Amino acid sequence: MIRCKPLLGTFVEISIADGANSLNAIENAFLAIEEVQSLMGFHHPESELSQLNAHCHLRAIHIHPWTAKVLKIAQEINLYSGGLFNCGIGHRLVASGLLPRHFNIKAAERVDQFGGIEHLQFLEPTLVRSDLPLCLDLGGIAKGFAVDLAVDVLQCAGIPSGSVNAGGDLRVFGSEIQAIQVRNPANPHELISLGNMSEGAIATSSLYFAQRDSYLKSYMVNPINHEHIEFAESYSVIAEQCVYADALTKVVSISRNTNHPCLGHFSAQAIKIPNTHTT
Repeated sequence: MIRCKPLLGTFVEISIADGANSLNAIENAFLAIEEVQSLMGFHHPESELSQLNAHCHLRAIHIHPWTAKVLKIAQEINLYSGGLFNCGIGHRLVASGLLPRHFNIKAAERVDQFGGIEHLQFLEPTLVRSDLPLCLDLGGIAKGFAVDLAVDVLQCAGIPSGSVNAGGDLRVFGSEIQAIQVRNPANPHELISLGNMSEGAIATSSLYFAQRDSYLKSYMVNPINHEHIEFAESYSVIAEQCVYADALTKVVSISRNTNHPCLGHFSAQAIKIPNTHTT
């Protein structure tokens, strides 16, 4: 059984074997993904993330346990990547016209006055604040978390095997071997086989399908020097969970290092697919 819905800025496909509880399990998995979207969506001005961005430097904010978990993971990857992963670059994307402006940023009129994910303080497990204004964009890492959450829902419903695919973020589970393919950067409509997998996640970072006008900058920003970067190749990361696989693609695509030391810490491995059309 395969079902697909437009969520998380892409199409999410859930594939499992037919069974008595299959349809109900899929619907519950989609509901969990929708909840992640409502909590952590940057494009929604009333989302929990938008409220956190607007007010966390003014007062402490209570957040959902799921949001807290994603933020904790983001801080962990920020630490072990030496700052190469930092979801606190939303203000750069807003300034470039790549993300909407939901709140007045007079408190930080200069973009260098914004803090990063490392400035977010946990006062309690679900209570946070920051001494600096923040503009967090959870984007990909929230998408990876939603994929993992959907898999958890399916497994708790007794589904023995299947997959959840959210536009470049894929997690498979169970005993059935599944073929893993990624797009060829030189011809995105062509698929390249990476082998088979029965348990694990893979996420891919690329710019070949970036929908933007010619005057807009790349949505990929190096948080160390705040420069927008361009690249023609693609980078995939294989990890146990999709939340880590997605975040780590940012580390390897920004560093161009498929052997970055933090990959070992998270038991992950990276693959670079070159664009053979580039010179």
